[in-house]
Amino acid sequence: MELRQLQYFLVVAEHLHFGRAAQELLMSQPPLTVAIKKLEHDLGVQLLDRTTRSVRLTVAGELFRDRITPLLADLEQAGQELAEVGSGLRGKLSVGFVSSASYAVIPSAVRLFRERRPNVELSLQPLTTDEQIESLLEGRLDVGVLRDPVRLPGVELEQVHAEPLVLALPAGHKLAVREEADIPELADEDFILFPYKYMSGFYSLVHSLFDGHPAPRIVERAIHQETILGLVAAGLGVSILPASVSRFAMPEVVFKPLANGPQTALYAGAGTDNAAARIFLACLRETRAASASTRAAAESAAD
Repeated sequence: MELRQLQYFLVVAEHLHFGRAAQELLMSQPPLTVAIKKLEHDLGVQLLDRTTRSVRLTVAGELFRDRITPLLADLEQAGQELAEVGSGLRGKLSVGFVSSASYAVIPSAVRLFRERRPNVELSLQPLTTDEQIESLLEGRLDVGVLRDPVRLPGVELEQVHAEPLVLALPAGHKLAVREEADIPELADEDFILFPYKYMSGFYSLVHSLFDGHPAPRIVERAIHQETILGLVAAGLGVSILPASVSRFAMPEVVFKPLANGPQTALYAGAGTDNAAARIFLACLRETRAASASTRAAAESAAD
């Protein structure tokens, strides 16, 4: 039994006329008649009573029509849904992101994506950069938004956001009154940083700022910047963080620019090749372009 035969039978059952059914199917009548006879032979029952004047469904034919009509409708719907998944109109998308990205690119990109692909189920997973790297390489994440990652074999990364690094200080710190902080001034400070194993690229970036100077004296390590800021607020030390984290306002914490304006960046990469992932990456690019345009307008107005 072939799907084509079932479709032919439903058209004949609708018209109860082989000539009109063949016309709708854009075929001649003889092969249609042959296909229906083969279907009856395969099923072992007569589906149609035929005379020279009329065609009508047998009891078996009516039952068969009623059973296969919803089945074929479901099959057609399934085919449409599969096509939509293939084009990124439907399905699931898992997106990992470092928590600091929730202050920068993630909100706007998610808003754009939901507008354009409302039928795609979006799963957002806050993960450190190195957790995302493992998930991307193993195909558990469709898209990752990572902070200063190392280059990944087989995963093409593109920069979607750049921002300055800032020094986070307790409000009563001696450097809190300065316009900016310089690395040599931090030699005697206790630092609170991300662990290397979870944010190796960002960790290495911060350490590179101290080239030619004593390495930072790390007294505490924390995975989430909110925890780091809480420890800074408690007076346990200082930290170097992306400037966007300053939006997480805490009255006990002061943020100061670093001399020479060192930068950190967010990168995006796809762990799977599917249409929804490509669309989300496009949303991230648009977010970056819109942010750059807003900054340019603000700088022009300031001039």
